[in-house]
Amino acid sequence: MNKRKQLTFKVSLGGIISALSLVLMIVSGITFSLEYAIPMITGALLMMLVVEFGKGFAGVIYIVVSILSLLILGNKEPAVMYLMFFGYYPIIKSILEKHFKKISCWTLKYLVFNVSMIASYFVVTRIFMIPFDDMDSFGKFGTLLLLLAGNVIFPLYDVLLTRLVSIYIYKWQKHIKRVFK
Repeated sequence: MNKRKQLTFKVSLGGIISALSLVLMIVSGITFSLEYAIPMITGALLMMLVVEFGKGFAGVIYIVVSILSLLILGNKEPAVMYLMFFGYYPIIKSILEKHFKKISCWTLKYLVFNVSMIASYFVVTRIFMIPFDDMDSFGKFGTLLLLLAGNVIFPLYDVLLTRLVSIYIYKWQKHIKRVFK
């Protein structure tokens, strides 16, 4: 692919991923049952950009989607979840897996996850003043139980991202590149 076609492919795919991410984030703001799942999905979309164009370009798209989500969404919780973890995690994941061995890598991944989730909680409850009413039914340990559940689900999300990258590289990549020829 020559330089001009490569730039066209990069801008087009970045625009499509940005638009799709924003549409999904808007849907998450409308349907409260998907407010955690959709930031995960939109983060997974960035894996395609990490594979095709590297972490820098994926980071630019992450910033654009984060800012626009915070500005557009009425329900800020999905936007904060995307901003504070799911949007940048695919980029961090690729860096950690490249530079660290398995145990160190997983330790750092869990550290990033837990720090991000705790920071997200404080941003949502203290800055945006969104109460965690759903957690009241679990008593004073409701938020801690949610964090523990997240720690159980997190490795599944990580493995899913890895598998999605493999599926993209071996099945979808050639079709997507063919569209932009």
